[in-house]
Amino acid sequence: MATAKTIQTRDRQPSRWGRNLVLLAVIVAVALTAWFWTRMRAAALTNTAYAAQAGCQCRYAAGRPLAACKADPGVAREWVGLHEDASTRSLTASVPALASQTARWTVASGCMLDVWDE
Repeated sequence: MATAKTIQTRDRQPSRWGRNLVLLAVIVAVALTAWFWTRMRAAALTNTAYAAQAGCQCRYAAGRPLAACKADPGVAREWVGLHEDASTRSLTASVPALASQTARWTVASGCMLDVWDE
């Protein structure tokens, strides 16, 4: 009488290498972001202030449409957004999660930046 031999296979645990590499990548990304956060924030504040001022002058002093102002070199980069508030004659430049600056137009003083919030 032949007996059927049952072959037991060990349940294989998933490889820990993949999980550990992903965890290491996340830790490195968080550490680099924390390390460079001050520099990124300062650069974002400077670029949004410049974009708000230049965009305000283009839009209100020169009277050009906002789309034309966005297309000007140096006014807004891909990561700096420009938003207009026609009721207050202001233009806000922002970098998500880092900085936002607003410039307002008045006849007496032209385009002036709002006070920086730090």
